[in-house]
Order: sequence, then structure tokens, then C-alpha cells
Amino acid sequence: MKTLKVLEGPTAVGKTALAIEWALADRTEIVSADSRQFYRELDIGVARPSPEELAAVPHHFIACKSIEEYYSVSRYEQEALALLEELFKKHDVVILAGGSGLYVNALCHGIDDLPDPAPELREALKKQLAEKGIESLQQELKRLDPVFYEQVDLCNSVRLRRALEVCITTGKPFSSLRTGPRKQRPFRIERYALNRPKEELYERINRRVDLMMEAGLLDEARALWPQAHLNALQTVGYRELFEYFEGKIPLEQAVTDIKTHTRRYAKRQLTWLRKQEGLQWIEI
Repeated sequence: MKTLKVLEGPTAVGKTALAIEWALADRTEIVSADSRQFYRELDIGVARPSPEELAAVPHHFIACKSIEEYYSVSRYEQEALALLEELFKKHDVVILAGGSGLYVNALCHGIDDLPDPAPELREALKKQLAEKGIESLQQELKRLDPVFYEQVDLCNSVRLRRALEVCITTGKPFSSLRTGPRKQRPFRIERYALNRPKEELYERINRRVDLMMEAGLLDEARALWPQAHLNALQTVGYRELFEYFEGKIPLEQAVTDIKTHTRRYAKRQLTWLRKQEGLQWIEI
């Protein structure tokens, strides 16, 4: 039976290198489930695989969308399933790699049908974000759905707004509605989670941020600043530098904040992964 070999883990743990090693051993290709790496305009700040890594093994869903384009997890599920159908004609095994748990679960098990909010609610939450900041969305989500609050990337305003839309529209926690029956897939799924000792992981995160700054993250973020309102840019590594450009914080503080927010995100990723069933853990 065809097999989808899934490699998950927190940011900066080393998924890219191991996925390439697996793909070379299986003579197959890699499908990305890292939602930040979908966008062609984002490179340094999302730790996109290097040109050498991309050349070593065929990769899919890397730099394939524009930040100007609306893209959802449901569209990813549909497009990735169609891609797998084609890839499994050539390979017995395909590697799925990434740190976006929502996208991994969508491809492996399907996503729940959640209601669309009233346009007025969507606009109200956008206005709240613009006027009161992302912290107000974080606190409201913590009140309405403390379970999802512990799982979500708190710096991703898109995910925060979507969860709040569902909470307010249904009167129920977003997390309680993401429990529909799993969809059957025509392939076998093996899920692995990569991990390192906490101190080592945090040091890798800090070092990677320093390397990003040396590689030109500041210039990349400055070029994107005019589009800072776009959903794809409401994420760690860019938001902090946008605050620096706006004169709200010094550059040194922005870099420190990127490291702090990335470490917190890695911690939430691990918390989420430990609640998943059927994962085989690989401890480095």
C-alpha cells in the first residue's frame, strides 16, 4: 500500500535535513506542510530550504503562492490530495514535512466543516486588531477557548480571528468543533515527531534568528513593510521588525522579541504534538 511518511516537530528542530535524508533513501519527493513557506515573497524569515536543499530532492508547496492570494487550509487539503494522487503513481512512499499542525491534520484526516461568519463580524474583528492590537484578540480567545489558546500561534492574527469568528458565531469553543470523524485516505499514514532537549532547541532557535539577520532578514522585512497588513505577514519574524520600522521598539528589542516569540511557538507546537495519537517520537 502507498505510504505517506509524515515528519513533524517544533520549529528549528531539524525537520528539513531529516526529510531530505528520508526522501533520498526512499528515492521520493517532499510535500511541505509549513504554511509560512507557501509564499514566494517570504524566504529568510520563514527558513525556506536553501537552493541546495531544494535541488537535492523535489519539493512541493514551497514558494508556490503569493502573499496577495487568499489561501486556506481547506484549499491546501484539496490541492495536496490531488498532488499525492499524482506522486503515488511514481512512488510507493512520499514524505510530508512541516510544522503547521493544522495543515498536517487536514491532509491526513480532513478538516471539520466550520461555519462562515457574518461579514459584519469579520470586519469587526479586523477593526479590533487594527485599533486595539493583537493582544486584545489573544485575551478574547483565552476567555472563549482556553484550549485552543494553548495550541495556536499567538502571533498569527489570521488564526486568532478565525477561531474567534467560530466561537462567536456558534457560541461554542473553536476547539470543541474540530473533532469531526476522520476521513479515510487511500494511503497508509506513518507519523513521526522529531524533538531535541529543550535547551538545545532554544539555542538552535536563537542562533537561527541571528543567522537570519546576518542573511538579510531586515532588508527582506523592509521590502515587505508596505504590505504589512496582509494576512501572510501577521507572523513571527516580520511583525516584530514592522514594529521597529514604525518606531515602536529599537532593533535590538525586535530581534530579542523574534527569539522569544519563536521559542514560545515551539513550546506550543510540542504541547500540541504530545496530544496527538499515533506519533512515533524521534529524540535527537
